[in-house]
Amino acid sequence: MPSLPDVVICAPAALVVCGCVGAPLARWLVGERGLAWALAPALGWAVFSTLALPILTATGFSRESVAVLCGAAIIGGVFALRRGSVPLDRGLAVPLWAFAAAALVAVLPALGVWPKMATGGLVLADPMFDHSKIAIVDDILRLGLPPGNPFYGGADVPQQLVYYYLWHFSAAVFAALTGTGGWAADIALTWFTAFASLSLMMGLAIGLSGRRLAAPLVLLLCLAASLDPVLRAGFPADFLERVLSPVQAPQAWIFQATWTPQHLAAAGSVVLAVLILMRLSWRLVPLLGIVAASGFESSVWVGGVIFGAGAFAIGVAVLFGEKGVRRRVDFLLQATAAALIAAVLAYPFLRDDFAASAARQLGSPVAFLPYRVLGSLVSDPMRRLLDLPAYWIILLPVALPAIYPAGAGSLFGAVTDQGKAPAERRLIIALALLAAASLGIAWLFASTIANNDLGWRGVLPGILVLTIFAAAGLSRWLSMAPRRALAAMVCLVLGIPDGLAIMADNAVGRRLPSAGALAETPELWAAVRRHVGPEERIANNPLFFFDSVEWPVNISWALFADRRSCFAGWNLARAFVPLPEPELDRLEQLFDRVFAGDGSAQDLDEIATRYGCQVIVLTARDGVWQRDPFAANPRFHLIEESAAKWRIYRVVGMSSGGG
Repeated sequence: MPSLPDVVICAPAALVVCGCVGAPLARWLVGERGLAWALAPALGWAVFSTLALPILTATGFSRESVAVLCGAAIIGGVFALRRGSVPLDRGLAVPLWAFAAAALVAVLPALGVWPKMATGGLVLADPMFDHSKIAIVDDILRLGLPPGNPFYGGADVPQQLVYYYLWHFSAAVFAALTGTGGWAADIALTWFTAFASLSLMMGLAIGLSGRRLAAPLVLLLCLAASLDPVLRAGFPADFLERVLSPVQAPQAWIFQATWTPQHLAAAGSVVLAVLILMRLSWRLVPLLGIVAASGFESSVWVGGVIFGAGAFAIGVAVLFGEKGVRRRVDFLLQATAAALIAAVLAYPFLRDDFAASAARQLGSPVAFLPYRVLGSLVSDPMRRLLDLPAYWIILLPVALPAIYPAGAGSLFGAVTDQGKAPAERRLIIALALLAAASLGIAWLFASTIANNDLGWRGVLPGILVLTIFAAAGLSRWLSMAPRRALAAMVCLVLGIPDGLAIMADNAVGRRLPSAGALAETPELWAAVRRHVGPEERIANNPLFFFDSVEWPVNISWALFADRRSCFAGWNLARAFVPLPEPELDRLEQLFDRVFAGDGSAQDLDEIATRYGCQVIVLTARDGVWQRDPFAANPRFHLIEESAAKWRIYRVVGMSSGGG
């Protein structure tokens, strides 16, 4: 279980290391100390994490090697910052109180990962479904790099983890540095990622507007979510269900920062990469390559598909906008060199992702599938046609009321303003193209692996850009265009109820009668660890406490086991195991059947021999408890039992060094 002292130690450690790395780089990039500090956390995280991964893979991941690397990063950053000679501009600084306020706002997403101790029980919030990836952090802490796959042990797939795990690797780094556990580090890095993105948006909003008021406006805008509660208060539920599709709409910052901080970190890297691209020179080429790689290694969808499309459009715009063949050739060569650096750094991820996509037999990982917006009130094929404009005129205003109208209006005004300085105008156009790529690709395409993360998470760069321009525009409209400011504030207020609902859900969690039993599971897993080596795999019921979060997932194992599973359940396997869906379905049925008590002798033999299961864990909550077939099977040896609670079996003849 995470403790508050562990989180309080780990979060500042991440801020210090990344801030020290990012501050001199950001000052070198923008030449303004106030804005440099705003960009420093996100930029420092991107550079430090991307370079630390190959370094620690080569030298070995240990607390000592992590401490040496972090110490060197801090000393080098402080030395570079003290020796910097870039002119400083204090006029555009983000106020210190705004940083303090951002630190408080960043606590709200982190609450979704924090355990809630109710009367006699443990309560989790629904975002813990996505934070079941804490198992990755624990696996790196325990066994080092490159990470293995903690979710599946079958010999029919490679044993290394195939996922964009840079964010989880960085959580493991700061956990090792501070001596905390994976869950505490996940909470700390969720806070840090939220703070870094808020800081980045505040800095750019002030830089583009020239008004410090833009900083608190960013924070207010990020607290708003959708119009869903307002619409449900004004219209019958059955009417809304017929008008709007049940497909999940893109979610606002407060939701995304809670559920998927790895994608938010990638979005921050993408925005920074665009900023570097607009100031590109040969000395910035390595920085662009590293930051671009960090985006891909944190999210294939955000840092790969979205940034790839956005960077291509931006590159074309720059080439057409440059005067003179020499400048165009220089830009093309510099961008190509940066792309090669990014490709070299991200090559292990690229190689594994391509191999995994082929193994899943799904064809292309991205399909042309326009976002479904309208419900049954409009019949096919008219609905498919009307969905296209409805995405822009219905879905986005409903999903993002605080930032979409104001941000799009402010961005359009900035793009068409001919009075802007050339460098600022280039940056504005680049950010507009990035937002268009982010929202446009989510509009027309969907990912085919597991969920539609391309549609749900690919909008994040667009959300950051719209928030920046909404805050910049509103800071000007409050004094120059009161009617426009009033309209923007009304949209903001309408989005606040849903934002408050998300925050409340994060703080309260899902209160269930099983909370008391869930609170006892750390004792079970401590007993399991006494008998299971660091590399061994266990089999337990994939539906154990499946109702603790909204979607069924083996959450107790993910949070408390600190050991690998031979099959952690369908919802985890479909994202992390490169097997065709029919095979995953068969595996789900096999393990569900065995732990429900309906498994045959052949099923037990298959679990023992094919999937690397060296230890079997049964609990009194499993259907198999009352008709335990393992007790009479000579292949399984009972090694510990707690009356009416659990039984732990070892598979006889299996070695202690599983995959």
